[in-house]
Amino acid sequence: MKPPPDNRFRNAWGGDARAAAVGEQLRVAGWVHRRRDHGGLIFIDLRDRAGLLQLVFRPEAPEAHAAAHRLRSEDVLCATGTLARREQGTVNPKLPTGEVELHVSEFELLSDAETPPFQVDEDDDVDEALRLRHRYLDLRRTRMRSGLELRHEVVRTMREHLNAEGFLEIETPILTRSTPEGARDYLVPSRTQHGSWYALPQSPQLFKQLLMVAGYERYYQLARCFRDEDQRADRQAEFTQLDIELSFVEEDDVIELCDRLLQAVLAAGGIEVSLPLERVSYDDALLRYGSDRPDRRPGMEIADLGEVFTESEFKVFAGALAAGGVVRGLRIPGGGELPRKRFDELTEEAQALGAKGLVWAVVEDGGWRSPIAKFLSDEEIAGASAVLGAKPGDALLVVA
Repeated sequence: MKPPPDNRFRNAWGGDARAAAVGEQLRVAGWVHRRRDHGGLIFIDLRDRAGLLQLVFRPEAPEAHAAAHRLRSEDVLCATGTLARREQGTVNPKLPTGEVELHVSEFELLSDAETPPFQVDEDDDVDEALRLRHRYLDLRRTRMRSGLELRHEVVRTMREHLNAEGFLEIETPILTRSTPEGARDYLVPSRTQHGSWYALPQSPQLFKQLLMVAGYERYYQLARCFRDEDQRADRQAEFTQLDIELSFVEEDDVIELCDRLLQAVLAAGGIEVSLPLERVSYDDALLRYGSDRPDRRPGMEIADLGEVFTESEFKVFAGALAAGGVVRGLRIPGGGELPRKRFDELTEEAQALGAKGLVWAVVEDGGWRSPIAKFLSDEEIAGASAVLGAKPGDALLVVA
């Protein structure tokens, strides 16, 4: 990161201090992240935009040492001192600045803080209403800062990649006419045209089509969208989307462009992937995951168990297959620890979604623990376990 301006507050970022600068006079500024007293020494972890730097107040600088006794969490200060190596045994390999510390000769308290309503130096769960009431404190926490910094890197990567692909970033109007989509519009009354109003855009759909007709061919923007609908995990009243439009392309051209873009974005987050990305058809996604936008990380795929139970004496399975239906199941790794009540709840959920019932089983050495185990042969139990890749301790859910 570019060094800050050299002024009375700082001449360096504390979080950028490294062993190569040992012996230099640094002036840093930031917030008191943590404070520790050890004998005659006072240690302060100073937090700035770049990270943390340990400040040491020693009796050899009596004025600064005496004043440091008053410092508390979230106080704001600027400090001047000599950068030194930490003593052997006190190096902190978890910090980029863990090899060095600043021996403070003088400091200025810029703002003293009241006791915060929650710990800023810890990422413990805090009541959401309390966090929002004190948002300026919440945004100081490492987890929040890391999220915003990652978002910045993702946005920067998107722009750089699409610019290199020949796209133009073009902003489209926010105050526009209503173009009904999947939700209700947010309306803004017009001051000059009484009885009329603007609508905040649910997406830039019409404008980007206009740009294509106008011959711009490759457009993108990080578009702010507004949708008046009930909020859920994937539904927000206000959100930002990467909006893209191209001319003279086919389906595979768009998919390959998105593959390259995703590869670049994931690399910005430290994840390397090779191209082409695996494609899963809509039908295959529903068959294997039961969703057209599956989370594949748990590895819980739905498998067809029809061949295993073709000759079964269990009438539920046999009857479904004879009528042209299917028997499908999935494995829950470690699900054998779930209480019986949870399996009953899952059965009720399945029935509420239209299933006639839900068969559950816990895989144990030598067989299943299940209400239907006595109706199945050893070969059927072993065959179903093999198809689902089940191990002792797993739970299986099967629907016919």
